[in-house]
Amino acid sequence: MLIRVRTLSRARAAGLAVLALASIALSAEAQTAATPTPPETPAAAASPTPAPPAAAPTPDASLATPIVVPTEELMAAGPLPDIVQGSPAASVTIIEYASMTCPHCAAFHEAGWPDLKAKYVDTGKVKFILREFPLDPLATAGFMLARCAGPDKRNAVIDQLFAQQNAWAFVDKPIEPLLEIVKTMGFTQADFETCLKNQELYDQVNASRDHAADQFNVDATPTFFINGRKLSGELTIADFDKALEPLLK
Repeated sequence: MLIRVRTLSRARAAGLAVLALASIALSAEAQTAATPTPPETPAAAASPTPAPPAAAPTPDASLATPIVVPTEELMAAGPLPDIVQGSPAASVTIIEYASMTCPHCAAFHEAGWPDLKAKYVDTGKVKFILREFPLDPLATAGFMLARCAGPDKRNAVIDQLFAQQNAWAFVDKPIEPLLEIVKTMGFTQADFETCLKNQELYDQVNASRDHAADQFNVDATPTFFINGRKLSGELTIADFDKALEPLLK
């Protein structure tokens, strides 16, 4: 099962960014007031909170007609620099387009990713790249915080946000739990607010989604490209074994 992208108009996206900054400021004022009030809904939460869909069935990667994008096109420089996990010299490249508020992405990172990493990435057979494909402004905020953590911590922040997705992604007031999660990764409240006020980074994260949609026809999460071959859905380690075996002979 996939989570389909909802396209935001440029004007609406800009408006959400402004609302985001305003809500962060309101949250900060509330925390310093003599009688604190609950923090406002944040940056990325200006649109309705996405509801988690039903559990995704295990996809059969062999059923779809293969769609292949040339690797050199996939690996061309995009709006944000790639952060590669695994050996840069690996002969196989897996690219995942994910959204921080996508339950099926979180499920893959909990159940499938550890096995994929141990079997193929840590052994130097595969290099893995996760790219930002936010489906809503709250997902954009999560990716912004991961980028603000720096290249060395970006993937660790993403792992934590996926692991604790239910605590922040599907609640009415996500600011406070989101802040508490990234505080455990070294953020201060000032770091948190500065990051979510970074309009340039906000635009870059959303441009990553737009680039993938326009150039590679990505329209749902999670979507994977294995040496250019497109596979969509919550893949299992068995799905990856089937796709990778002929490439690693």
